[in-house]
Amino acid sequence: MDKQIKIDRRTHAFRDDLADERLKGLVEAERYVPGDEAHVHQDRVPLFGTPDFDAELMTEALFGEGVRIFEISDGWAWGQLMLDDYVGYLPLEALSPGFMAPTHRVSSLRTFIYSRPNIKSPPIDLVSMMSQFAVVGEQEDFFELAAGGFVVKRHVVPIEKQDPDFVSVAERFVGTPYLWGGRTSVGLDCSALIQLGLMATGNVVRRDSDLQQQTIGELLGSDLNISQLLRGDLVFWKGHIGVMVDQLNLLHANAHHMEVAIEPLVTAIERIRGAGSGEITALRRLPDYKAG
Repeated sequence: MDKQIKIDRRTHAFRDDLADERLKGLVEAERYVPGDEAHVHQDRVPLFGTPDFDAELMTEALFGEGVRIFEISDGWAWGQLMLDDYVGYLPLEALSPGFMAPTHRVSSLRTFIYSRPNIKSPPIDLVSMMSQFAVVGEQEDFFELAAGGFVVKRHVVPIEKQDPDFVSVAERFVGTPYLWGGRTSVGLDCSALIQLGLMATGNVVRRDSDLQQQTIGELLGSDLNISQLLRGDLVFWKGHIGVMVDQLNLLHANAHHMEVAIEPLVTAIERIRGAGSGEITALRRLPDYKAG
């Protein structure tokens, strides 16, 4: 699904002083390093553009995600998420060295990791949809994790299992608070909603809406005729994306409702235009999408 995109600091690790060695010959830097593999051992780990907790939240890394680390300094790791290639600074305390290939992922909106295979035992962590881990055993209704702890079987699926309908996955987030840079059912933004839905169907896509507009699906012509839209079609504005749940209604995480909401597309168009945010920039369709 993903098409080649140009060199971008969000998805390619390079600075004036340091760069991913895979970019040698493509970007200029004082030195190039291969990076070291690590993984996220907490949920909702913030990734920033600068090593500062007061910086703008760019995205979040989920439990079990792999990270390639290029530099460690003053409690921060500068690295790249292995799943969607996003580059930034993560708190070092949230990372562990090495990466074990996951066997399962979280399919519910969220689930607990318990200290023992018992729902009355103290939870170790609360992890979100698309978190991943290696399962090493099972006890009745629980899977045992290589990283320690237990999860309820009914909340996870094998890593290769794909949901049949990404729109249905996205609809489960209705009512979730809007959070710029967020990527979970605690809070998320417009492009994360689409990314999570598509990832649940086995399609790894870019994180930001402008990159999604470049790479997901096929353009529905140049006339931007909304009468042709069907369930699963993507609607883009500058800095915003939503998905049609039927021919008339749009599902999107937005700062007007401050949550994930479904509303008539014409209402969203008028409001976004009235707020000075412009007109629709693209309509795109996944050619292999079949509504669930």
